[in-house]
Amino acid sequence: MRWCSLTGLVPARAASLTLNSLTGPSPPQLATNIEMTEEQYWNPLVPELTVAQIETSLRFYSAAGFSVRFRRDEPPFAYLELGQAQIMLEQQHEQGWHTAPLERPYGRGINFQIEVSDAVATQSALLALGSAIYQEIQDTWYSVAPGKEEGQREFLVQDPDGYLLRFAQYLGSRYAA
Repeated sequence: MRWCSLTGLVPARAASLTLNSLTGPSPPQLATNIEMTEEQYWNPLVPELTVAQIETSLRFYSAAGFSVRFRRDEPPFAYLELGQAQIMLEQQHEQGWHTAPLERPYGRGINFQIEVSDAVATQSALLALGSAIYQEIQDTWYSVAPGKEEGQREFLVQDPDGYLLRFAQYLGSRYAA
């Protein structure tokens, strides 16, 4: 696990690790000697999305059911989680890692599938926030093996910066018709 000055903690799965053992300076807003236990799961792949306004994005992701695992102010950043889904948000700034100028909608060509326990409730919460649904909720069955399908109740919505998110509720498997 290392401390990166631009994106913060770059975690690896570990049974026990303290911030004192990190390379680089400890972040001033986090206490030192914090034990990371096996219960504090870090995904091996966590996308980091550049956002225009962190507070606007946090309202959206909070309505979708995410909670803030940790935040920092400089640059504005939040590490979010929903179940085992994890995502990082960082407000756009001059030192950000951008390979080209950002233009709306951000995240063209990608969608993030996020598993939720109740897709209808998630969609309702986002509609109450005023979010525009990109694709209405529907049950979709995908072929996963010869004669077998797995289903999910899903809808798609763009976050405030245009990232396309597919919220999906697992429906189980069935024999293909």
